[in-house]
Amino acid sequence: MKKGIINISVRELVEFVLMSGDITSGFSTGSGAIEGIKGHKLLQKAQGYKSEVTVRHSIEVDDIKIEITGRIDGVIEEESSVVIDEIKTVEKDLEEIDDGNDLHWGQAKCYAYIYAVQNNLAYIDVQLTYYSIGTREIKRFRRRCSFDELKLFFYEVISKYVEWAKLLRDWAYIRDKSIKELSFPYASYRKGQRKLAVATYNAIKNGKKLFVQAPTGIGKTIATIFPAVKAIGEGLTSKVFYLTAKNTNITVAEETLDKLSQGGLRIKRLTITAKEKICFNGEITCDPEKCDYAKGHFDRVKDAIRDIFKEDAFTREKIEIYARKHKVCPFEFSLDLSLWSDFIMCDYNYVFDPKAYLRRHFDNKTDYVFLIDEAHNLVDRAREMFSAELYKKKILHLKKTIKNELPDIAKSLFKMNKYMLKLRKACGEGNFFIQKEVPDEIYGILRNFIEKAELWLKKEINAPFRQELLKLYFDIYTFIRIYELYDEKYVTYAEKIEDEIKLKIFCVDPSKLINKALNRGKAAIFFSATLTPIDYFQQMFGCADDEVCSRLKLASPFPRENMCLLIDNSVSTKYDERKLSYSVIPDIIFASISGKRGNYLVFFPSYEYMYNVYERFVEKYPNIKTLRQDPNMTEGERREFLNYFCENNECYTIGFAVMGGIFGEGIDLTGDRLLGVIIIGVGLPQICFERDIIKDYYQKLNGKGFEYAYIYPGMNRVLQAAGRVIRTERDRGIILLIDERFTHWIYKRLFPPEWSPKIVKDENEIKAQVVKFWNEAGLVHKSGTT
Repeated sequence: MKKGIINISVRELVEFVLMSGDITSGFSTGSGAIEGIKGHKLLQKAQGYKSEVTVRHSIEVDDIKIEITGRIDGVIEEESSVVIDEIKTVEKDLEEIDDGNDLHWGQAKCYAYIYAVQNNLAYIDVQLTYYSIGTREIKRFRRRCSFDELKLFFYEVISKYVEWAKLLRDWAYIRDKSIKELSFPYASYRKGQRKLAVATYNAIKNGKKLFVQAPTGIGKTIATIFPAVKAIGEGLTSKVFYLTAKNTNITVAEETLDKLSQGGLRIKRLTITAKEKICFNGEITCDPEKCDYAKGHFDRVKDAIRDIFKEDAFTREKIEIYARKHKVCPFEFSLDLSLWSDFIMCDYNYVFDPKAYLRRHFDNKTDYVFLIDEAHNLVDRAREMFSAELYKKKILHLKKTIKNELPDIAKSLFKMNKYMLKLRKACGEGNFFIQKEVPDEIYGILRNFIEKAELWLKKEINAPFRQELLKLYFDIYTFIRIYELYDEKYVTYAEKIEDEIKLKIFCVDPSKLINKALNRGKAAIFFSATLTPIDYFQQMFGCADDEVCSRLKLASPFPRENMCLLIDNSVSTKYDERKLSYSVIPDIIFASISGKRGNYLVFFPSYEYMYNVYERFVEKYPNIKTLRQDPNMTEGERREFLNYFCENNECYTIGFAVMGGIFGEGIDLTGDRLLGVIIIGVGLPQICFERDIIKDYYQKLNGKGFEYAYIYPGMNRVLQAAGRVIRTERDRGIILLIDERFTHWIYKRLFPPEWSPKIVKDENEIKAQVVKFWNEAGLVHKSGTT
């Protein structure tokens, strides 16, 4: 918010003051958003219809200045009157709507009052237009209102909001005073850290996108959060979103804000936890007949907000405590709190995913700031968010299940299955089929299924196949929604996997859609230890324009002699040659740890490769404690794995893990909790049809297909794994890279500037180098090496 001004939209104001009752009742269709937009556009094309009219109105009540903004769906100037039109798309039959919804009337009347003030109107017509998604029918209600009548209603709404506006104003004073007095929480900046903080602040001030490559351990989190918090206090932004792909990074952000709070910072900070993790029910259901937290949520949520507002940190634990106390849905409660928070920590998808982004914040451009942690992860996550896929087996199974009970829906599924069979034939012996064009042929079939499935699902019949139908409904709805985004940056492909057929709309190039999401805010800071090369990431995020983008590349602040970096180029880990290395690598691993007892991590490009080497290592060195990463490890299993990496370990402990996985980044094993990492291979993603599509696309676009599809993502994994070793100025450790390709220029040019590797040819050379390194550091284990 601007200094001394409370900003709120008409919709937020009306919904907050007038909303009551349950969260939702029954089935809510997914297609409503798509068809709702179409319905709005259709109705707004009428002659004499001025659409999307922006309004802004400021008032002062009880020494509170409130600035209200919004966009009127339509203004119609008739001979005898002016009409304010509020369009609502609905899924139910229009016969069920008698005189409009109170919330809808409230929103329309507030718009009418503001428009009447600005245009000096004594009377104005207020109209609600309902558009049925299912039948395409239209129903309208119109009321003529005098200026005095609208003014009375408007100020009744404002009077109920004033206590909340006072709360925000008083809070803003406390917050901004604390920010003004806030100092950097450490005695001094690390090398490069101040430069990062200044660049972050300037990017926010000037509304730019900043790309930062800064080494692990420099303190990127505090160097970006601190200036962002300062920017809030100076009115440069009203809200900061800290975005990440992993929960561990959110924990680091929470700890950073805790550190600032110890120094006097007062800021409302929120952690958004995924619905499936925070829901109090075993199975997510927002039906008020089945969930006491959904029933009457809006009747109680204001009391819950008022109560929790005495806290500064809206953590998952605090949200759960207050949600139980006030009997409100914890997930919806957290989303409600996002409107009252200054600093929000959440997953990428709450800003970027077209299926999940926070519309309450991002329907219009804002002054918000996005701090994007470990930004190298956003490329593949974005491709995933902007793509969609369907599987033949799910379609066929549901068709067989419902063919007697729901023959009309089964007929649609039959047509889908027939189309998938056609795709299987098109795949031929190569098992793949690809086309640049959007799959128009199946679109009508999918739309037909959606309409028929919605009619049945809305009846709330508790059939044994209901969940299966519901799951496929949302899969198809997602497919249709992504279909609406299809352009030259997409391809359609089918893949035959044994007896399964997958149809996918694949976003090869997510740059335009990422940039569109970024432009909902004011500034964005992308930061990572492995934003290499920056040109690649600027292109991938649609931010190549130097006028709105800047970049910063920082060197490591730590002494080079703290790291022993070795390359064993005597081994090839190329896919076709891996079997030859299975029996060789165990001895190389043992040689690399022979200089000092303690904890080590070994990273592999795949689980299969890791399993094969692991089996041979434990057979040959049974006295060494070994751990192994497994797919789909729980949070508890992950913690148990890391707990073995304790300080002052008198024995050898080796963790076997995969690059790009849960242990390949985002873990902080400082001191002697980790003495070294051994990285096997250049980290290239497995060669597959989808990666080759990316390669072909960028080869035609810029001649760098293999780099964009394989080398850059692979080396980012390598650099992330290597970054686990040196985390502070006191850390010392070894990094051993195993693969002959590490000495090729195309990979070496991606090395950090502080890397000065030594080439080793066998286990004896490796052992000699690591013993020398630990000897020079004075840290060789007292009782010997074996």
